[in-house]
This record gives sequence, C-alpha cells and structure tokens, in this order.
Amino acid sequence: MYRANPFLLPAIGGFLLFLLLLLPGPEIQAEEQCLKVVFNQYCLGGDIRLLQRQKPQFIHQQQEGERFALIYGEGRERIYILSFQNRIYKIVRKYQPATRLNYLDLKELLSSKYGIPEDSSLYPEKAKGLASKIGAIRRGEGRALLTWKPPGEEWYLQLGWNREMGLNLAYIINRLDGKQRMTQEEGY
Repeated sequence: MYRANPFLLPAIGGFLLFLLLLLPGPEIQAEEQCLKVVFNQYCLGGDIRLLQRQKPQFIHQQQEGERFALIYGEGRERIYILSFQNRIYKIVRKYQPATRLNYLDLKELLSSKYGIPEDSSLYPEKAKGLASKIGAIRRGEGRALLTWKPPGEEWYLQLGWNREMGLNLAYIINRLDGKQRMTQEEGY
C-alpha cells in the first residue's frame, strides 16, 4: 500500500494555491472592463451578473429582453443599475430630498471636477429665476439637465431634476446606451 509523504503534502498544496492565484478569475476579468467606479462601489461597464452575486441585497430587479436592472437602497436614496447584454451601461443615483441646496451642491462639485456642463434644461418661458424653475420642475412643466463629457472618456455624466425621477445623477457609457436604444426602437 502506498503512503503519502507527510512532508510533501504542504509543499504540493502551496504550489497548487500559487498556481490558482496566477489564473485570472471572473472578478479580475470583470474589473478589466470597468470604465469607471461609480459611487465607490459600482463598475460602469462591468458585468451585472457578477454585481448581482457580489452584492445580493438589491431591493428590486427587472428584466426585459437583453435589458436587466437592479435597484439598491441607500437610506432614502435609490441607485439604479441598468445593463444591456449583461454590461452595465448606466448607473443612476436618485437623491433625497430633492432640494435646491442639494442641486446646487452637486452642480458645483461636478463643475469643479469636470468643467462647465452642457445645459439641456427646459422650462416654461415665464420661469426666469431658480425658484420658479424648481416650481416648474415639481409641477412637471420643466426639467433641469446638465451634461459633462470628460475628454477621452467612453462615458459621460448627467445631473438631472424632473418630476418623474426627482434629483438624480447618472453615469452613462456612450456606445452601450446608443446600442440599447437602437435595439429598443427596433422592438427587440
């Protein structure tokens, strides 16, 4: 009968562990696709299935064809993770409360980091000051939408405020957002 040498077992086990550490696992491959870490924990461009396994405490999930979404709660706020073909193309944080102060703080912070935004806001003609614009937003008659497009990046970000989503900040991958929109318009 063959008896294993007890002195060789730790050496073999250590060698196998060393080999396993050299092999790239799914986490390393997913990190390579990460274009930007958003809100210190979500990978824009990453695999949503991996996120679902690593962070299973989402409060809602929804699937429609090749689109999949997870919603996470952080206190009163919500974070929406949207994917197309399992790649995360949009991460949106809905801020609570939606106030003038929160809006101005976010706008100032983002402008100091990314420069002057493109303003695509829409308001009624009579809404001139910030207070009247916020009133129009709350009534559903207007929306604030500021966009920053960092040079050389595959993503952009938008600070929005409207009646449906409230005050929100979105990080979006250009090509995947466009691709999923075309697929949606074609009815797939």
